[in-house]
Amino acid sequence: MTGKAATPVFDLSGRVALVTGASSGLGERFAEILAASGAAVVLAARRTDRLEQTCAAIKAKGGRAIAVAMDVADEASTVAAYDAAEAAFGTVDTIIANAGMNSEGSILDLPVEEFDRVMAVNLRGVFLTAREGAKRLIASGSRESGRGRIVITASITAHKVEAGLAAYSGSKAGVLQMGKVMARDWIRQGINVNMICPGYIKTEINGEWFDTEAGAKQIAKFPRRRIMEQGELDTMLLYLASDASGGVTGTSFTIDDGQSL
Repeated sequence: MTGKAATPVFDLSGRVALVTGASSGLGERFAEILAASGAAVVLAARRTDRLEQTCAAIKAKGGRAIAVAMDVADEASTVAAYDAAEAAFGTVDTIIANAGMNSEGSILDLPVEEFDRVMAVNLRGVFLTAREGAKRLIASGSRESGRGRIVITASITAHKVEAGLAAYSGSKAGVLQMGKVMARDWIRQGINVNMICPGYIKTEINGEWFDTEAGAKQIAKFPRRRIMEQGELDTMLLYLASDASGGVTGTSFTIDDGQSL
């Protein structure tokens, strides 16, 4: 695993988790920590070669995992991914809608096609991932079991203004509100929907930026003058994915090492 290691404190044995954007960064980390906590994990992304490597690592440690090709912006691809997940492990009861992309730059220079691409992955992708999962959960009896869990990766930029991130920030703000509406719509269906708003963590999306002089200056402006590590989200993720969070839904959790203070 990459990032600070966390000792799993929640038993997810018997759960089936699907993680989108699992080919790198937070998605890869989430898949690893869920598997380490006992869940059967479906790693979903477009880059299946990267997924297979992570699957092999999980299996080598005794975990259960499969890789499925999934374009979160495409409904047919999303349906096919859930079909593959069910064929392997049964109904997905733990959905981690994590896939995302970024596009930086002035609004004046942002091509509308790029704006649409960000929205397709970050907002439409969450909509399709959560909706398809919820349909299947309800059909499988989640109302009676109360085991449905959907965790959406948002961002502190959903509520913290950062120059040059109009499309990304807008998509993440949309995810927060959409997640709350989903939580309200499905509250009597045994499905909890919650959002995690991470601070800046060095991943494939932003790694090159934080290696620059300007990126280092940004880190120096954070209250603790450091960047977060991926492992600092582990405990919250596991809690929201577990039976222990049965009374928590429609809530956004900011985990940013105080970066937004």
